[in-house]
Amino acid sequence: MKRFHLLFIFLVIILLVSCAGKKDTASVVRTRTMSEIDSLDPYLSTASDTEAIMHNVFEGLVGYDTSGAVIPALAEAWRIEEDGLCYTFFLRPDVLFHDGSEFDADDVVWSISKYAGLDTGRPLSSKFSCVESVKALDNRTVEIRLKEVNASFLQLLSAAITPSGYEDNATKPIGTGPYQFVSYTPGQKVVLEKNASYYDKERIGKIDRAEFYVMTDESAVVTALSSGQLDFAIVNGDNADVLSSRFDIYSSPQNMVQIFALNNSISPFDDERVRMAFNMAVDKDEIIKGVFNGYATKLYSAFSPVMAVYYNDGLDDMYSFDINAAKALLLQAGYPDGFDLVITVPSNYQPHVDTAQIISEQLKKIGVRVEIELVEWATWLERVYKNADYEATIIGLSGMLDPNDILVRYTSYYSRNFVRYNNDEYDRLISSAILETDDAQRAAMYKEAQKVILEDAGSVFICDPNQNIVCRKDLKGYVAYPVPFTDISRLYFE
Repeated sequence: MKRFHLLFIFLVIILLVSCAGKKDTASVVRTRTMSEIDSLDPYLSTASDTEAIMHNVFEGLVGYDTSGAVIPALAEAWRIEEDGLCYTFFLRPDVLFHDGSEFDADDVVWSISKYAGLDTGRPLSSKFSCVESVKALDNRTVEIRLKEVNASFLQLLSAAITPSGYEDNATKPIGTGPYQFVSYTPGQKVVLEKNASYYDKERIGKIDRAEFYVMTDESAVVTALSSGQLDFAIVNGDNADVLSSRFDIYSSPQNMVQIFALNNSISPFDDERVRMAFNMAVDKDEIIKGVFNGYATKLYSAFSPVMAVYYNDGLDDMYSFDINAAKALLLQAGYPDGFDLVITVPSNYQPHVDTAQIISEQLKKIGVRVEIELVEWATWLERVYKNADYEATIIGLSGMLDPNDILVRYTSYYSRNFVRYNNDEYDRLISSAILETDDAQRAAMYKEAQKVILEDAGSVFICDPNQNIVCRKDLKGYVAYPVPFTDISRLYFE
């Protein structure tokens, strides 16, 4: 009898341990990130993959829903004066930062002042250069005054708010979001944990822990999904098809522009005839089929049709695929035998590497001899994005909540205009649209700007690749946003 009793206790212990193990497994979700973290500090980070992770940690005065519409976040309401220059934000009560400190108006003043460079005279982002002043009216009310009307300003305020005076975000980021930072191992993974003190009980995380593994090799990702090492992940179209019988597939446009960027400031791309020739020589349909297995939308300008209100849908016949016409343009430009070209591509983005290989073969038909230079992500950011030290590149420019944030990239006054596109009329349209509060007029300006840059053949705008998410069948709640955001708070296990 005693032996039976001990055996019963032993079986109960085994059962409890087993159940505990299942609970721990179910409370952890593991996915991939396609590139290395550029910076954990929200004031310094520019990479979309980093943004997709850290939106779980940081919040702004406003947020956005799955349609891209602005919604309240740390500000529960706001008022905009008739002159469009004064914004008053009414802050949520009972919000805590991840270090336990209370969120209040001083944190907003600190953060917005830092973005706008009000203390240094040097804005961290040119988008915040419109801010004239920011002050706390009381602990729960903040007033922001602008130098001039900025129709995009409200969308900018999804930018992270951090604790006043805190300067260690690069090593230990602190926000107010539904998940808090635990650790980052360079080249390996980022770990987040649920913020049990999150103020929005409807959005509080159901998953206890999220692990983002830096994985650039697509075959390794497929293996990890198949073996259960990853619970969900972005994959290419081919692999989405292969895995569709065993996993749920979520596929949707990203509001991204895959661009074959041509450095307009150097020869031969300072000649618009060469740029036009490239627009005629690149077969976008072949790229969409060969690289994305058809999971992409062909583009004709620097804008995705996902943003339908602002998209110019009348540009599809400006350049048709025509090898002979492309050769004739190169002949006119003084390149009867073509020329040598280096396409610099970040090695961690296989779709862009594959696109470069297809384009290399396509350009042979017009005499252009391509060398593909693969570089690390950090090198690409420094050389190409920051210093425009390149001839051509292929990259995906992530979507934004506001059309200005997409199209301002090509203005001559934008500090990170790595394409080095320069057109006075384009600049005028974008700078005028930011002041226009009439939505219809503003949309017309952005549509005209798309036409201007395409007429100049500023670069080759290829497609908006679908984001294909392969997800284990018992993991539910995944939603797509028109901006980079892997929203862990929506996920749960059935």
